[in-house]
Amino acid sequence: MKSGVLGGTFDPIHNGHLAVAEEVRRHLGLDEVIFVPAGKPWLRSKTPLSAAVHRVQMVRLALADRPYCKLSLVEVERAGPSYTVDTINQLRTQLGSGAELYFILGWDNLAELPRWHEPQRLLKACSLVAVPRPGVAQPDLKPLETLLPGLGESLILLDSPQVDISASRVRERVSRGLSVRQLVPGPVADYIQEQGLYAGKKV
Repeated sequence: MKSGVLGGTFDPIHNGHLAVAEEVRRHLGLDEVIFVPAGKPWLRSKTPLSAAVHRVQMVRLALADRPYCKLSLVEVERAGPSYTVDTINQLRTQLGSGAELYFILGWDNLAELPRWHEPQRLLKACSLVAVPRPGVAQPDLKPLETLLPGLGESLILLDSPQVDISASRVRERVSRGLSVRQLVPGPVADYIQEQGLYAGKKV
């Protein structure tokens, strides 16, 4: 079983996340892509997030008609800060030792990888798949490999999809009373409106 793992706050999930999942699945021939809403991401501990129940439900709605996409609650159900290496190891336990795991992250997060919790353990636990992010240059791998020996052997660097959508843009449009139906799946747009998420908030 080849499984992609796409983590994030998903506040909210948007069409860019879905495009990334589809592109990586197609490129690597994955059997599934597992979406993991963040619990308490330690690198963003001071950034306010919508309640996990809302973020989880939006992911569930977005994936409802995508049978190759799965939802995992391993982070929102785990107490304390969320560390990617713990998530990967927990998923490996659930999926079995024969599972091939591919952790999907943006170019911006790849550049920050040395600051992550136990990044060397992460490199041993899974392969990394780095995808473009709007306005972010492709990271220089040489200094990263100096800090993280073995990175090149674990990394798959993609140059697509080029998707110019961000959760902050979605929240900003909602706060201004503008439509986001071109940016998020229809059921997610409906849920945002029904729950009054992001309305009138400074983002």
